[in-house]
Amino acid sequence: MTVSSPGQSARFLKVKSAAEEGGAEWQNYLAMMYQLGEEVPKSDAEAVKWYGKAAEQGHANAQFHLGYMYANGEGVPKSDIEAVKWFRKAAEQGGAVAQNELGRKYSHGIGVPKNDAEAVKWFRKAADQGVADAQKDLALKYSKGEGVPKDDAEAVKWHRKAAEQGHAQAQYNLAIHYYKGQGVPKSEVEAVKWYRKAADQGNANAQHNLAIRYLRGEGVLKNDIEAYRWFLLAGAQGHQSAREAISVLEDYITPDQRTKGQALASEHKSKVR
Repeated sequence: MTVSSPGQSARFLKVKSAAEEGGAEWQNYLAMMYQLGEEVPKSDAEAVKWYGKAAEQGHANAQFHLGYMYANGEGVPKSDIEAVKWFRKAAEQGGAVAQNELGRKYSHGIGVPKNDAEAVKWFRKAADQGVADAQKDLALKYSKGEGVPKDDAEAVKWHRKAAEQGHAQAQYNLAIHYYKGQGVPKSEVEAVKWYRKAADQGNANAQHNLAIRYLRGEGVLKNDIEAYRWFLLAGAQGHQSAREAISVLEDYITPDQRTKGQALASEHKSKVR
């Protein structure tokens, strides 16, 4: 029987009562309430307790979250081995995010011996379900020839899938493929397109490379104001090469160009906040 405490909502008491009766879905729900501090004081330890009960009953979402809490040491001592154990259980039930996390563990040798072939296996399962991070990571395996034969065309394929979902790092990587002509015909115009998409999301490397394209007039009309704008944005994030370029560019652009570039950079920052 659930005993209420002052301030506990009727919904929380209902969920807790159902969880105590053994319902895995309710146990998972109760764990989420504790993890998020939703209608109850936040408690990672209680979240782990209830995720554990649901996970032991085979609840895939609870298994994933329990793995996450072990991976991050939230509510339990950090344990990569336990994290892998629970990610695997969720992944084997088809949990796409768990599959991606398991792929990362194998890729980096965290909680398991490093194994690129196993990483590729799990990245592919998650990528096939549309997880953008997994699509990007699978693409990188093809780019580097890790766990699979090196194949730039396959790398482009998977980077594109992630990029089209708005994944900034994949957009940047796809731009590099176009700029170098790796796996696709070389196209500075396409490179600029994808640099811009990543740059608009705040990717500092993309902002730097887009600035260079404007500075040189590669794939876009030469424009010192735009070059200055993107160098400023990358430099503001600590990109050292961009900072060095700013000081060089400021030696020869006009005060009016500098003012316009600064205004454009400020406008961009206000839009992405």
